[in-house]
Amino acid sequence: MSNAGDLLEVEGLTAGYGAAPVLHEVTLSVGAGRIVAVLGANGAGKTTLLRTLSGLLPLAAGRVMFDGLDLRGVKVEKMVRHGIAHVPEGRGVVTELTVDENLRLGGLWRKPREPLDEIYDLFPALAQRKNHLGHQLSGGERQMLAIARALMLDPKLLLMDEPSEGLSPVMVQHLEGIVRALKDGGIAILLVEQNLYSALAHADTVSILENGRIVHTGSPGALRDDPAARQRFLGVN
Repeated sequence: MSNAGDLLEVEGLTAGYGAAPVLHEVTLSVGAGRIVAVLGANGAGKTTLLRTLSGLLPLAAGRVMFDGLDLRGVKVEKMVRHGIAHVPEGRGVVTELTVDENLRLGGLWRKPREPLDEIYDLFPALAQRKNHLGHQLSGGERQMLAIARALMLDPKLLLMDEPSEGLSPVMVQHLEGIVRALKDGGIAILLVEQNLYSALAHADTVSILENGRIVHTGSPGALRDDPAARQRFLGVN
């Protein structure tokens, strides 16, 4: 259910690939400076949701409003300029470019300036490796670079697809700190995760996607404290 002033409002979203819907009447909302985590098993439709919201897949039905803009039929480039940034699953770093070049590429649409100093302050490990090529980075460093490149767009909304996947526990903790810092800076985040406890650590609201439908929405604390609900919706204790 959406609230007045929500930055992102999704109502009755149906979408998929070709004639086969993957998402069915999905409704959710994200306010500025809020984190909504979408949890679910593989194949539940989480990545399809983010690809639809970022304009990579068309809406078959429903309505998506972002900061006063109806996103139906809007091209990806306009969405980006309006303040939506997508960090896709699988890092998405250009491995033949340096860290610095990846960041500058991410900021091509940024006006009037590129916030490289701010980005390097937030990601000091990237500052130390700014002249290294993407393929020379560790998996955790590539994930940080993917997030940093998205931030070069100065987004109002960050769509994050499985950011903790494949990361060490230390890197997951570092990522959680960055996500909290982004939230404190007023950025809205829609976070798709399979790492239940990482998502619960910083989400304001949790929605569970099952077979393309939202089957539960509530506080992370309620889910954390209810093993029966975790078992029912996610198959974990």
